[in-house]
This record gives sequence, C-alpha cells and structure tokens, in this order.
Amino acid sequence: MPIPDVSVNPSNPGSPTEGEPVVYLAVGTLRRSHGIRGDLLLDVLTDFPERLRPGSYLYVGDKKQKIKISRRRPHNDGLLMGFEGVANTEQAAKYRAQTVYVLAEDRPSLPEGEYYHHQIIGLNVLDETGVKLGVITEIIETGANDVYVVRNDDEREILLPALKQVLLDVNLETKIMRVHLLPGLVDADESAE
Repeated sequence: MPIPDVSVNPSNPGSPTEGEPVVYLAVGTLRRSHGIRGDLLLDVLTDFPERLRPGSYLYVGDKKQKIKISRRRPHNDGLLMGFEGVANTEQAAKYRAQTVYVLAEDRPSLPEGEYYHHQIIGLNVLDETGVKLGVITEIIETGANDVYVVRNDDEREILLPALKQVLLDVNLETKIMRVHLLPGLVDADESAE
C-alpha cells in the first residue's frame, strides 16, 4: 500500500547531485504564528511526524528555503514548531500559509510491499501477458484501498484497485507494475484492441 507523502520535483530545486533532480515531499503546511517566540502551527500531512524533530531541516515554500527545527510540541491536531533564526511573531509571519517539505532521500524506509505515492505515479502497467495497459497518472484514496488511475496513449482510463490479488509485482528500478486484471476492469472491446 502506498503512503501519501506528496512528491514535488521543482524545475529549480537547488543543487541536485550528478544531474539528478531533487525530489521534495510535502509534510505539512504552516498556518499561523503562536505565542511571542516565533513558533508556528503546522498542519501535518505526513504519516511520519516523528521525523520532524529538533535538529532536522525543512524546506519552506515554493523556493524551498532551508530552515532548521529548534523545537516542537504537539498542539491540538498539529505541531507547534520553532525554527532557528525565527525569534518573534514578525519573523514568523513570512512563513505563514507556506507548505513545508523534506528531501525524498530522507524519507523513512517502508516495509516490503509498501510504497510512497510518488514512487507509484508514473509506473508503466503491464498485464500478466506483458501487454502495456498504460501509465499510472493518479491515485485515488477511497479509505478501503487506493485506486490507481491508469491512462493509455488513447487517453482511456482503467481504474485499478490496489489489492493483493491485482498487484503481482512492482519494480521501481524498471518503473514497471505487473497486474492481474479482474473481470470487468477493462471493457471487452478495449482488451481486444
């Protein structure tokens, strides 16, 4: 099952190594300042808020400004975050309503068979016989299980449930997902093409 950290691959990401683009994962949104010390209330988007701890770095806003966490504590459904160099409400105001990111390379490892959404989107989908069905362009979260939107060259869509009996193999290196199509997932006239 994928974990819904949102990936961002900006056109001006900073300093990628060896020509590789830097990928950021959105982990929260800074809402407003809190108190007089420059703390900000963070709405948490990540399933791993424990990685947002003092001493670690976040990247704020569209420009991905690097900022170091100096303190944090739970507050209602979010976190109160303090940052180095932000000592009062005036300094905190410039970060208000900004999305915060972490580097994708710093994300926690997942158990085998679990993937982040950004790892799944863009995979080529093949059926059991090796016929290409399309590319995963979107993931719909239904609550029961995710549904992968697979779009082919003709812009036709297949809604593929992320179930064990459907997903045969995921290879992130080759960017291929092999699937077993359950009856009714593809129209009979489409599968004959």
